[in-house]
Amino acid sequence: MRTTRTLIRRACLAAVAVSAALTLTACGGDSEAGDSSAPSPSVSAGTSAGSSAGAHNAQDVAFAQGMIPHHRQAVEMAGLADGRASSPEVKDLAARIEKAQGPEITTMTGWLKTWGEQVPEAMPGMDHSAHSGMAGMMDGADMEELGKASGKDFDSMFLTMMVEHHEGAVEMATTEKAKGEHPAAKAMSGDIITAQNAEISEMKKLLGED
Repeated sequence: MRTTRTLIRRACLAAVAVSAALTLTACGGDSEAGDSSAPSPSVSAGTSAGSSAGAHNAQDVAFAQGMIPHHRQAVEMAGLADGRASSPEVKDLAARIEKAQGPEITTMTGWLKTWGEQVPEAMPGMDHSAHSGMAGMMDGADMEELGKASGKDFDSMFLTMMVEHHEGAVEMATTEKAKGEHPAAKAMSGDIITAQNAEISEMKKLLGED
């Protein structure tokens, strides 16, 4: 009796062992097939997106490095309107300029850091003469004169200077849109062209030029 039970038990154990071996073999085959397949879509997509986001050329760098101080001056000019401007329209325009261009400065600064490029320094008492050769930029004397003006004189001076400033920004953005490579930088340049051309028309109407 004991011999019969022993034989039956051994037979059962052998069957279980064979079944387990077949299962492991099947799983191993699936794993090997998976290893030979292409990388998962999520990994490929992430890598591709990262590469695309980082693609840029010298024009993109020049655009960001030039537009940052350009925007900083516009924000500084707009900040002078508070307490100096007499026209509600000028005050509203100045507030919109600050609201739009401040975040763009932050975005462009992020690009330059990601690209390993130099970010133009923001220094107290901005040296306007250092960038006076840039399209639309005011020099130190212009900024000093604007800072001393008030009332209707400020309104007129601010609008006249900002029209020129915006025209310079549109020129820079047009070059970026045509020659840049970085998708986000080109998209921002398009936004700048649209927004600032609209503001130029608005300011010319306030000046009585249109």
